[in-house]
Amino acid sequence: MKIKRDTLNFVVKGMHCGGCAGKIRTALHSVSGVQEASVSHETGGVDVQVKSGTEPSDLISAIESAGDYSATTVGASVESTNAQRQVVIAEESTKESLYPLFLIVGFIAGVTLLVAYGTNVWALESVMRNFMAGFFLVFSFFKLLDPPGFVSAYRGYDLIAKKIPVWGWVYPFAELGLGVAYLLAWMPMATNIITLVLMLVGAAGVLNALLNKQAIRCACLGTALNLPMTKVTLVEDLTMAVMAGVMLLYWT
Repeated sequence: MKIKRDTLNFVVKGMHCGGCAGKIRTALHSVSGVQEASVSHETGGVDVQVKSGTEPSDLISAIESAGDYSATTVGASVESTNAQRQVVIAEESTKESLYPLFLIVGFIAGVTLLVAYGTNVWALESVMRNFMAGFFLVFSFFKLLDPPGFVSAYRGYDLIAKKIPVWGWVYPFAELGLGVAYLLAWMPMATNIITLVLMLVGAAGVLNALLNKQAIRCACLGTALNLPMTKVTLVEDLTMAVMAGVMLLYWT
């Protein structure tokens, strides 16, 4: 006997990346009666095929138990569903802010100056090395809070990660290694060459995304913070590349 199926539609607030979508999809499939779940972090939409009689409230509970998400049901019509999803996208975009990025970089710069003041070492090479150590250590920390989410967002624009998916998993550890190398002043030539190459490749990916007007999330601080992809991201990569280049000149 053929089982009757219904399709239930939801919009979800707080879903920002592929990692979020994966968590929600897994949570939905744990609910009895769910046949198939389609989850899009780009639109905030969730479409679930269920056995007739499955309660929408059970699905909402599953979605919200997967993380910091808020789900609401929408009508079955495509027009109504799309309209409400656009509202969700608009609301989420208003929450995007570069303030956390500026705050974190400001803190790193402040600590760098305090170290210079405390040690009375104001040489440009030393100040830049300490700043870059702090930058890579802090930024790798945020990426490692949610590796799957970072990888999903990073593949959206990074030129290497698009062709070699495993690079997305390696990159946070590469940043961590660079942070330790700068902190210990270990192999400065090699460290700065690697940094210069990585930052230029990263800048190329960001520039490509900006030129193509891709509405994607910046993965520089992982998924813990909702940062939009803007020219600031490009400036960030180029600034680090310039600092690495200056330090290379210092050591040659």
